[in-house]
Amino acid sequence: MSGPAQYDVSAVGDTPLVELDLGVAPTVYGKVEWLNFPDAPLGGTVKSRIAVSMLNRAERRGDLDGDATVIEPSSGNTGSAVARVAAARGYDAEIVARSDVGAGKVAAIRDAGATVRFVDPSLPYFAKISRTRELCDRHGERYYFPNQYVNPANPAAHERTGQEIVAQTDGDVTAAVLGVGTGGTATGVARVLPDGARAVGFEPAAVHGIEGLRHRPGAHGEPTEAFERALLDDEYTVSGDDAHDWGRRLRDRYADEDPRIHRTGRHDEATVRDRLRVDGDFLVGESSGAAAALTARLAERGELDADDVVVILLADRGDRYPETMWRDAVDADEQFGDENSDD
Repeated sequence: MSGPAQYDVSAVGDTPLVELDLGVAPTVYGKVEWLNFPDAPLGGTVKSRIAVSMLNRAERRGDLDGDATVIEPSSGNTGSAVARVAAARGYDAEIVARSDVGAGKVAAIRDAGATVRFVDPSLPYFAKISRTRELCDRHGERYYFPNQYVNPANPAAHERTGQEIVAQTDGDVTAAVLGVGTGGTATGVARVLPDGARAVGFEPAAVHGIEGLRHRPGAHGEPTEAFERALLDDEYTVSGDDAHDWGRRLRDRYADEDPRIHRTGRHDEATVRDRLRVDGDFLVGESSGAAAALTARLAERGELDADDVVVILLADRGDRYPETMWRDAVDADEQFGDENSDD
């Protein structure tokens, strides 16, 4: 099966690595994950990797056929990624999300032709999973639910991410600073880091502090089987304010020059430079700002020094967060209405 050119799954993975000036002693690189699906509106994300991995696994196992609808609960990035890969493979897609999810993420999901089903944001964290299961029970075999929270293809996809990090740093990486949402990214990368390299995880300091990541204290009622916490050497929290501040610092630092491209990955240098900016600005998403904030904090404390080579994931472009990072917040109900909220 094949889909539009902008959904070419061969464009997923082997993303570029750029050197970031955070004003700290360690060498810091950012892995530019919006170069997954580089030609799609709003770019790709780190979640593009798990969408390909999960649907590949489903097809190998015979869980998908041409009449299937892929359904996935998501805070946004997995939703757009699943929608794009499903479209490329010829499947319909439906994404279940809280109605306060960011406008940019909803736009990316809808751009791929998927339906968005909203749940009340006042409900518990896992309400979108419960809603997905209800729909699967109602519609039977027509729906296929990859379930990023438990699917082993999620962390498996990020073993490749980790292998790219190791190769692109010539094995010199000493720390990877990784956001913990489902936990698949941190788990997969941690599995393949060299001996002695630290896997440093971070979560939001509050329930809604950083969109796409998960505030774990207090428990949410369901485990995330994709996450192997024991693989992390350290784990911290980062506030939404710090994440936004560091996103803006990176924009300002690179207002007049591009970050130095350390490795181009699968792309040529001209493509990477062309895709680094959004309307002339170097804009990163919330989790990227959080990773930069934590790296700077650890360096300032002396926990990372000039001998360290640190890699952070630039998980997505900042224009996916117009309400939080780059513009005053808007009312999600006004932005989206209640499309398919009940059925």
